[in-house]
Amino acid sequence: MASRNDDPSYPTLEPILDAIANWIKKYRYTVGLHDELARCGPDEVARTARDLGVSPGELVRLADQGPNAADQLSRLLRALGVDAKKLSRSDPAMMRDLQRLCITCDHKGRCGHELAAGTAAENYRSFCPNAISLDALFAQSDPDPTRPTPGPSQAK
Repeated sequence: MASRNDDPSYPTLEPILDAIANWIKKYRYTVGLHDELARCGPDEVARTARDLGVSPGELVRLADQGPNAADQLSRLLRALGVDAKKLSRSDPAMMRDLQRLCITCDHKGRCGHELAAGTAAENYRSFCPNAISLDALFAQSDPDPTRPTPGPSQAK
C-alpha cells in the first residue's frame, strides 16, 4: 500500500483536508461556547453581559460568532499603525467596542481583501463600522486642528 508521501494526489488534497479539519475545529469550539453559555443560569449570563457592557442577547450572538471573529481588527489596527495591545491597556472600553463591532461586521470579506491587498488603511472608511471610532482615536492622539486628518502612519 502506498504511503501518503508516495501518492502524487495527496499534495493537492492536503490543503482541502486541512481546511475541512479547521472548519470542524472552529465549529466544535463555537458549539462549545454556545453550550457553555446555555449551561449558565440567566443571572450569570446577565452578570457576564453587564461586565462586558452588552445585553445578554448580544453576548449570545457574540459567542456564536466564534473565537476568531475579531481577528481582522488587530490586522486593521496594525495597518493603521495602532498597537492593539497598547490600546487595550490604555483604553479597554474603546478596544471592547471596536471588537464588538468587528465581531458583528457584515463586511469581513471586503476587509480581508483590503488587508490582503494592503489597501485597508486607505479604504477602511468606506466599509468598516469602526471607522468613526478609529477616526476619533486618531483625533485624540493628534489634537492639533491645523493638521490634516491623521493618516495610518501617524496614528498611535
